[in-house]
Amino acid sequence: MDNILHKPKINYVETVARSRLFTIESVNLEFSNGVCRVYERMQPSDRESVMIVPVIDDHLLLIREYGVGIEDYELSFPKGLIDAGEEIMEAANRELMEEAGYGAQNFTFLHSLTIAPSYLSSKMNIVVAQKLYPQKRQGDEPETLPLVRWPVSHMLALLNEIDFCEARNISALFLAHAWLR
Repeated sequence: MDNILHKPKINYVETVARSRLFTIESVNLEFSNGVCRVYERMQPSDRESVMIVPVIDDHLLLIREYGVGIEDYELSFPKGLIDAGEEIMEAANRELMEEAGYGAQNFTFLHSLTIAPSYLSSKMNIVVAQKLYPQKRQGDEPETLPLVRWPVSHMLALLNEIDFCEARNISALFLAHAWLR
């Protein structure tokens, strides 16, 4: 029995919708067994993002940020896109300053996550930030993001918080929990 998977052949790709932020593509595929399917996806991008798990005085530092997709505020770790020419840790420090008002002296890379790989090509890099110091930098947030300090000793209790439910945050929490222990 052959257990080797062969990537489907991409017959053609066409743009089916475009907005200010997104381009939707229709991808016509032919699988190795001859079955053809048409999938839709966001146009692939090389831009990655970063999510920072800041640790200060035995506490995690989180933000409360409005998510238009859920039309509510979400308790989250600071995050954002990596700018062109920027390294992961450089972007992590910039986003931390913009969203939380802190910089960090130490960063540790934990893992890179894919987000909805059936529809998106984006990757999010999860890092832990330690040895924080106050440092505010102007970002693109439309309002000041409230900070929430959460004891590292009770970090998994975040799973019981109704507004801490985004999958990337939960993944980052488990990765940081394993690394900190």
